[in-house]
Amino acid sequence: MSHVGETVDPSSADAVAGHRRPTPPGRVVIVSASMGAGHDGAAAELARRIAATGMNADRQDLLDLMPARLGRTLGNGYHRLLVHAPWAYQRIYSSTEQAGGTGPAARALLRAAEQRVLETLPADTRAVVSTYPGASRILGALRLDGRLTVPVLTYLTDFSVHPLWVAPGVDTHLAAHAVPAAQARALGAADVRVSGPVTDPRFTPGGPSERSAARTRLGLPPHAPLALLVAGSWGVGPVRRVAAEIHACGAAVPVVVCGRNEALAERLRADGVEHVVGWTDDMPSLMHAADVLVQNAGGLTSLEAFACGLPVASYRCIPGHGLTNAAALDEAGLAAWIRDPSDLAPDLADLIRGPRGDRQRTAGFALFTSNSDTGPAAAILRACGTASTMSLPAARTGEPQRRPRDAAAPDHVRTRPSGAPRPPRGPGARRAMRRLAATAAMACALWAGGVGLGVAATHDYPGLLRAIDHRIDPDDMTPAPTVEGTQP
Repeated sequence: MSHVGETVDPSSADAVAGHRRPTPPGRVVIVSASMGAGHDGAAAELARRIAATGMNADRQDLLDLMPARLGRTLGNGYHRLLVHAPWAYQRIYSSTEQAGGTGPAARALLRAAEQRVLETLPADTRAVVSTYPGASRILGALRLDGRLTVPVLTYLTDFSVHPLWVAPGVDTHLAAHAVPAAQARALGAADVRVSGPVTDPRFTPGGPSERSAARTRLGLPPHAPLALLVAGSWGVGPVRRVAAEIHACGAAVPVVVCGRNEALAERLRADGVEHVVGWTDDMPSLMHAADVLVQNAGGLTSLEAFACGLPVASYRCIPGHGLTNAAALDEAGLAAWIRDPSDLAPDLADLIRGPRGDRQRTAGFALFTSNSDTGPAAAILRACGTASTMSLPAARTGEPQRRPRDAAAPDHVRTRPSGAPRPPRGPGARRAMRRLAATAAMACALWAGGVGLGVAATHDYPGLLRAIDHRIDPDDMTPAPTVEGTQP
């Protein structure tokens, strides 16, 4: 599996005596964004599947392609917003949902990245795939004005579709299920196809022997019902509270995966939670060991659970996409959305041992019945078949491919419709572009801050400003039930 910014080379395993077999012409470029792990996880699996067919596959991180290193700044800001001011994220999510997309400042920032994204595409690119809404907006704009002539596809990683996902200019939207497909069509997407989910092939159903072996290896109780509690790679949301509630209701023993949030792991252990896991690459074993998954965002981990035959419950979801994904998964019959804490114990028991769990397993397995001719990789490769062959050979390096500014444009990269080649940018033009990007980022930050202050003033919530100031944990804003024998 490749890392972002690298190439998955289908011939790399066939090197003999220093020689490689000829690589088939053409490649697919997948543009993701490291906003959590879900977008990158889908991109990595798509790249693996495409490379397995003999086509080259590149992955790029949009955050690395933003001007003046603003991508990482915005990514860190998004993380802090989710952790310390989720109410502000909910307000921003809802306002952009009602408005049907981005505001002028965000559009300016995306425009500032267009040329950098374009220059990253190698000469033999046959199709470009986005697994992140911002990348779809940029690629769609390039497609609309004629600067990009190969097909652009968006793979919808979420089960609910925010208007930002549906970008003008994108040729095809690929959805994991009919529910997100219908939402995309309602938002105006012209070509939407249900192609099924993409998950790592390690996520497969486990029988009694796999369950027993996984519990032994991971040091988990051999016979007790286990609830695997996940909160994404960042470990966001009221995780401590949910762990305490699962323990208190008696339906299952909580096993909490904290991702990269080491502070959360320490607090959970101090709370008395016995089974706490940090960042791990062995999620398949954890899913084989567990009886139910409890999640709060509805992302890639839910799809991985479906592949393992593990029932899923959405509970105390994070704002924005966490809530809309919970609703969409519930509508699809794939995950139970537990809205009332009093329903936690009976719903978990039904998922673990009752008919509801059986129905969910059947529905989850049905997602993966698509064969190689109808899956997302096949749809992408069919799009490659409609693209013209590129005139320039592809460079064979693992670094992001960029066209020299004085080089002739390859066939898939056209100048603006006027027909006049774009002259090389001088220092003055580059400084102007940096100023534009900085202005756009500042406008976005000011807008988000204004929304937050408005909500705080309206609701007079005393913990909000302290939360933004990074002095309290989000769980502490609502005291968590105490695990037996410990202090909160």
